[in-house]
Amino acid sequence: MNTSPLPHPLKRRGRPPKNAGRTVGETRASLIRAGLEMLTEKGYSAAGLDEILRHAGVPKGSFYHYFRSKEDFGTALISAYADYFAARLERWLRNAEQPPLQRLAGFVADAVQGMARYDFRRGCLVGNLGQEMGALPESFRQQLSAVFADWQRRTERCLSEAQQQGDIAAEHDCRQLAEFFWIGWEGAVLRAKLEQTATPLTVFTSGFFRMIENNK
Repeated sequence: MNTSPLPHPLKRRGRPPKNAGRTVGETRASLIRAGLEMLTEKGYSAAGLDEILRHAGVPKGSFYHYFRSKEDFGTALISAYADYFAARLERWLRNAEQPPLQRLAGFVADAVQGMARYDFRRGCLVGNLGQEMGALPESFRQQLSAVFADWQRRTERCLSEAQQQGDIAAEHDCRQLAEFFWIGWEGAVLRAKLEQTATPLTVFTSGFFRMIENNK
């Protein structure tokens, strides 16, 4: 993230300044929302705090009323994105009204539509930060790895259901399949953002489903 000058948090006396009638919680949520939008599009290094504050409509001098540091802000962004995405996966992958592989296909279609809605300018926050890890605070590494592990567990559970129903060949290891899916998916998201097209996403996922299909 750009090192745009911000007041050092030497003093935190009193209440944070009022911001257009918003509560402290609402202002903090606005900062997180603006940070997620900027970082999914530009990444951590290219998104300056000044730009995020302007986007959120928050005065520059009040940042440290809500976060101790830029690292603390980044940690909050990863947590917020992890919560959002976990709920999204839960909604698709635990939908008992559909067969397991249709649930995964539904998640894929929804994700493709989401990227297309923003003309493929926005990618995955966790994937973006993972690519920048060499320039990020070391504290992010374990947090990002834990998010990927959570996504893989949720996907493994869905794939295991499909295997139990005979839709995935018995010789496949669903844990490895889930890990393979997320490694490939994140690469496809990066390529889709680069080329501004859904083709990498559809190429990867169609190949993945062909690979796991049980030809009964």
